[in-house]
Amino acid sequence: MRTLLGWVRWAQLATRRGKGGGTVAKVAAVRPLAGGRAPLIDDRVGLQTRGGAKLDQVDGTTCGSAVLVALAAWADPTETRQLDGQSGGVAAVGAAGLAVGFGGRYDARQRQVHKESTKFWPQALGTSPWGMVAWLRRHAPGAGPYRVRLVDDRNAADLTAAVEAANAALAVGRPVPLLVGSAIPRHYCLALSATGDAWHVYEPTSGEVRVVPLDHVRRSTLAGSLGFDRLSAVLLPS
Repeated sequence: MRTLLGWVRWAQLATRRGKGGGTVAKVAAVRPLAGGRAPLIDDRVGLQTRGGAKLDQVDGTTCGSAVLVALAAWADPTETRQLDGQSGGVAAVGAAGLAVGFGGRYDARQRQVHKESTKFWPQALGTSPWGMVAWLRRHAPGAGPYRVRLVDDRNAADLTAAVEAANAALAVGRPVPLLVGSAIPRHYCLALSATGDAWHVYEPTSGEVRVVPLDHVRRSTLAGSLGFDRLSAVLLPS
Protein backbone atom coordinates (compact mmCIF):
# COMPACT_ATOMS: atom_id res chain seq x y z
CA MET A 1 0.00 0.00 0.00
CA ARG A 2 1.32 3.44 -0.92
CA THR A 3 1.72 6.20 1.62
CA LEU A 4 -0.36 9.37 1.35
CA LEU A 5 2.49 11.27 -0.29
CA GLY A 6 3.35 8.14 -2.28
CA TRP A 7 -0.06 8.41 -3.96
CA VAL A 8 0.62 12.08 -4.72
CA ARG A 9 3.97 11.11 -6.23
CA TRP A 10 2.28 8.32 -8.21
CA ALA A 11 -0.10 10.92 -9.67
CA GLN A 12 2.82 13.22 -10.52
CA LEU A 13 4.56 10.43 -12.42
CA ALA A 14 1.33 9.38 -14.16
CA THR A 15 0.81 12.97 -15.32
CA ARG A 16 4.38 13.11 -16.59
CA ARG A 17 3.90 9.89 -18.54
CA GLY A 18 0.67 11.24 -20.02
CA LYS A 19 2.56 14.27 -21.31
CA GLY A 20 5.23 12.10 -22.89
CA GLY A 21 7.83 12.65 -20.20
CA GLY A 22 9.91 10.03 -18.42
CA THR A 23 8.71 8.29 -15.30
CA VAL A 24 11.61 9.39 -13.09
CA ALA A 25 13.63 12.56 -13.51
CA LYS A 26 17.39 12.38 -13.84
CA VAL A 27 19.48 13.28 -10.81
CA ALA A 28 20.35 16.97 -11.05
CA ALA A 29 23.81 18.27 -10.27
CA VAL A 30 24.13 19.99 -6.91
CA ARG A 31 26.58 22.80 -6.37
CA PRO A 32 28.57 23.12 -3.14
CA LEU A 33 28.23 26.29 -1.10
CA ALA A 34 31.16 28.46 -0.15
CA GLY A 35 31.69 30.08 3.22
CA GLY A 36 32.55 29.19 6.78
CA ARG A 37 30.56 26.78 8.91
CA ALA A 38 29.74 26.69 12.60
CA PRO A 39 27.22 23.85 12.73
CA LEU A 40 25.21 22.88 15.78
CA ILE A 41 25.00 19.29 14.57
CA ASP A 42 27.95 17.40 13.11
CA ASP A 43 27.94 13.93 11.60
CA ARG A 44 29.61 12.31 14.60
CA VAL A 45 27.49 9.33 15.60
CA GLY A 46 25.83 9.63 19.00
CA LEU A 47 24.17 12.20 21.23
CA GLN A 48 24.52 15.84 20.15
CA THR A 49 24.90 18.42 22.92
CA ARG A 50 25.94 22.06 23.22
CA GLY A 51 26.13 24.39 26.18
CA GLY A 52 25.04 21.57 28.49
CA ALA A 53 21.81 21.01 26.52
CA LYS A 54 20.73 18.01 24.46
CA LEU A 55 20.01 19.06 20.88
CA ASP A 56 16.60 17.46 20.61
CA GLN A 57 13.20 18.78 19.56
CA VAL A 58 11.44 20.88 22.18
CA ASP A 59 8.06 19.12 21.86
CA GLY A 60 6.16 16.58 19.80
CA THR A 61 5.44 18.96 16.91
CA THR A 62 8.86 20.55 16.38
CA CYS A 63 10.93 17.86 14.66
CA GLY A 64 10.81 19.99 11.51
CA SER A 65 11.77 23.10 13.46
CA ALA A 66 14.77 21.33 15.01
CA VAL A 67 15.87 20.28 11.52
CA LEU A 68 15.43 23.83 10.20
CA VAL A 69 17.47 25.31 13.06
CA ALA A 70 20.22 22.74 12.47
CA LEU A 71 20.24 23.48 8.74
CA ALA A 72 20.22 27.25 9.27
CA ALA A 73 23.16 26.93 11.68
CA TRP A 74 25.04 24.77 9.17
CA ALA A 75 24.52 27.42 6.48
CA ASP A 76 25.21 30.56 8.51
CA PRO A 77 27.49 30.79 11.58
CA THR A 78 25.41 33.75 12.80
CA GLU A 79 22.65 31.29 13.77
CA THR A 80 25.03 29.40 16.05
CA ARG A 81 26.51 32.57 17.53
CA GLN A 82 23.03 33.83 18.40
CA LEU A 83 22.14 30.55 20.08
CA ASP A 84 25.41 30.75 22.00
CA GLY A 85 24.35 34.21 23.18
CA GLN A 86 27.19 35.99 21.38
CA SER A 87 25.29 38.31 19.05
CA GLY A 88 21.75 39.05 20.19
CA GLY A 89 19.11 36.91 18.52
CA VAL A 90 16.25 35.13 20.26
CA ALA A 91 15.89 36.20 23.89
CA ALA A 92 14.84 33.42 26.25
CA VAL A 93 13.57 34.53 29.64
CA GLY A 94 12.88 32.36 32.66
CA ALA A 95 10.05 32.60 35.19
CA ALA A 96 11.97 35.10 37.29
CA GLY A 97 12.51 37.38 34.30
CA LEU A 98 16.18 36.43 33.98
CA ALA A 99 17.86 35.42 30.74
CA VAL A 100 18.50 31.67 30.54
CA GLY A 101 21.33 29.75 28.90
CA PHE A 102 21.84 27.93 25.64
CA GLY A 103 19.09 25.38 26.31
CA GLY A 104 16.49 28.10 26.79
CA ARG A 105 17.61 29.97 23.69
CA TYR A 106 17.59 26.75 21.66
CA ASP A 107 14.05 25.85 22.78
CA ALA A 108 12.80 29.41 22.15
CA ARG A 109 14.34 29.39 18.68
CA GLN A 110 12.54 26.16 17.79
CA ARG A 111 9.21 27.61 18.92
CA GLN A 112 9.84 30.76 16.90
CA VAL A 113 10.73 28.76 13.77
CA HIS A 114 7.65 26.58 14.28
CA LYS A 115 5.39 29.65 14.24
CA GLU A 116 7.16 31.13 11.21
CA SER A 117 6.99 27.90 9.19
CA THR A 118 3.31 27.13 9.91
CA LYS A 119 1.59 30.43 9.12
CA PHE A 120 -0.80 28.72 6.70
CA TRP A 121 -0.79 25.28 8.33
CA PRO A 122 -2.12 23.93 11.67
CA GLN A 123 0.77 24.01 14.15
CA ALA A 124 -0.52 20.86 15.85
CA LEU A 125 0.28 18.94 12.65
CA GLY A 126 3.93 19.99 12.66
CA THR A 127 5.37 21.61 9.53
CA SER A 128 4.48 20.73 5.95
CA PRO A 129 7.38 20.04 3.56
CA TRP A 130 6.36 23.13 1.58
CA GLY A 131 6.44 25.17 4.77
CA MET A 132 9.94 23.85 5.39
CA VAL A 133 11.33 25.00 2.05
CA ALA A 134 9.47 28.32 2.25
CA TRP A 135 11.02 29.00 5.67
CA LEU A 136 14.50 28.24 4.34
CA ARG A 137 13.94 30.58 1.41
CA ARG A 138 12.79 33.44 3.66
CA HIS A 139 14.91 32.97 6.75
CA ALA A 140 18.02 30.96 5.80
CA PRO A 141 19.04 32.08 2.30
CA GLY A 142 22.60 30.98 3.02
CA ALA A 143 21.42 27.38 2.82
CA GLY A 144 20.53 27.90 -0.83
CA PRO A 145 17.17 26.99 -2.39
CA TYR A 146 15.54 23.68 -1.49
CA ARG A 147 12.67 21.89 -3.21
CA VAL A 148 10.22 19.21 -2.14
CA ARG A 149 10.77 15.84 -3.79
CA LEU A 150 8.00 13.38 -2.90
CA VAL A 151 8.80 9.66 -2.83
CA ASP A 152 6.72 6.68 -3.92
CA ASP A 153 8.44 3.96 -1.91
CA ARG A 154 6.41 1.29 -3.69
CA ASN A 155 8.06 2.31 -6.98
CA ALA A 156 11.60 0.93 -6.83
CA ALA A 157 12.87 3.21 -9.58
CA ASP A 158 11.44 6.32 -7.93
CA LEU A 159 12.82 5.37 -4.52
CA THR A 160 16.25 4.64 -6.01
CA ALA A 161 16.24 7.99 -7.82
CA ALA A 162 15.36 9.81 -4.58
CA VAL A 163 18.23 8.09 -2.75
CA GLU A 164 20.63 8.95 -5.57
CA ALA A 165 19.51 12.58 -5.52
CA ALA A 166 20.09 12.77 -1.77
CA ASN A 167 23.52 11.15 -2.21
CA ALA A 168 24.44 13.73 -4.84
CA ALA A 169 23.67 16.51 -2.35
CA LEU A 170 25.49 14.83 0.53
CA ALA A 171 28.54 14.25 -1.66
CA VAL A 172 29.07 18.01 -1.91
CA GLY A 173 28.31 18.65 1.76
CA ARG A 174 24.66 19.71 1.45
CA PRO A 175 22.44 18.26 4.23
CA VAL A 176 19.13 16.72 3.16
CA PRO A 177 15.96 16.83 5.32
CA LEU A 178 14.06 13.53 5.26
CA LEU A 179 10.34 13.13 5.90
CA VAL A 180 9.47 9.65 7.19
CA GLY A 181 6.27 8.10 8.41
CA SER A 182 3.88 5.19 8.07
CA ALA A 183 0.84 5.58 5.84
CA ILE A 184 1.01 9.31 6.57
CA PRO A 185 4.11 11.50 6.96
CA ARG A 186 5.07 11.90 10.62
CA HIS A 187 8.66 12.90 11.34
CA TYR A 188 11.57 14.96 10.00
CA CYS A 189 15.20 13.96 10.28
CA LEU A 190 18.33 15.42 8.64
CA ALA A 191 20.78 13.38 6.56
CA LEU A 192 24.22 14.92 7.12
CA SER A 193 26.66 12.71 5.21
CA ALA A 194 27.00 9.43 3.38
CA THR A 195 29.57 6.79 4.34
CA GLY A 196 29.68 3.64 2.26
CA ASP A 197 26.12 2.43 1.79
CA ALA A 198 24.73 4.33 4.79
CA TRP A 199 23.73 7.81 5.84
CA HIS A 200 24.57 9.61 9.05
CA VAL A 201 21.24 11.11 10.08
CA TYR A 202 20.28 13.50 12.86
CA GLU A 203 17.14 12.20 14.59
CA PRO A 204 15.66 15.07 16.63
CA THR A 205 13.48 13.07 19.05
CA SER A 206 16.59 11.52 20.60
CA GLY A 207 19.01 14.32 19.74
CA GLU A 208 21.31 11.69 18.24
CA VAL A 209 23.10 11.19 14.94
CA ARG A 210 22.50 7.62 13.82
CA VAL A 211 23.86 5.39 11.08
CA VAL A 212 21.07 4.49 8.67
CA PRO A 213 21.90 1.75 6.13
CA LEU A 214 20.50 2.60 2.73
CA ASP A 215 19.17 -0.94 2.55
CA HIS A 216 16.75 0.08 5.32
CA VAL A 217 15.59 2.99 3.16
CA ARG A 218 15.08 0.72 0.17
CA ARG A 219 13.24 -1.94 2.22
CA SER A 220 11.12 0.57 4.18
CA THR A 221 12.47 -0.64 7.52
CA LEU A 222 13.57 2.66 9.07
CA ALA A 223 11.66 2.46 12.36
CA GLY A 224 14.61 1.09 14.32
CA SER A 225 16.70 4.16 13.60
CA LEU A 226 14.28 6.96 12.67
CA GLY A 227 11.07 5.96 14.44
CA PHE A 228 8.99 5.29 11.32
CA ASP A 229 9.57 2.84 8.50
CA ARG A 230 8.85 4.66 5.27
CA LEU A 231 10.45 7.54 3.37
CA SER A 232 7.76 9.96 2.16
CA ALA A 233 9.80 12.89 0.88
CA VAL A 234 13.25 14.42 0.71
CA LEU A 235 14.01 18.13 0.58
CA LEU A 236 16.71 18.59 -2.04
CA PRO A 237 19.06 21.53 -2.50
CA SER A 238 19.79 22.91 -5.94
